[in-house]
Amino acid sequence: MQEVGEIIHLANSGRVIVRLTKAIEEGQILCDKKSSKLAKVTEMIGPVAKPYASAIPLTKNVKSFTGKKVFALTTASAKKYKKLRRKKR
Repeated sequence: MQEVGEIIHLANSGRVIVRLTKAIEEGQILCDKKSSKLAKVTEMIGPVAKPYASAIPLTKNVKSFTGKKVFALTTASAKKYKKLRRKKR
């Protein structure tokens, strides 16, 4: 885990705004010190020199994490694919 920034606030749209100190990718999972998942990054916004990230919260109590440092998980979560079924004739 590496520190990537801090949570600024919860936007009116329900997304979390994070001020970044290091560059991360879209789809990255953000967590706290205890490795509990907080949010998933959906888009990068703002200037290139000091970017911000908009993220979808993964917990209901995100307001309690405002002002706290966030970390990026080093391992990406595996994608789950749907099983395709054929129709029986």
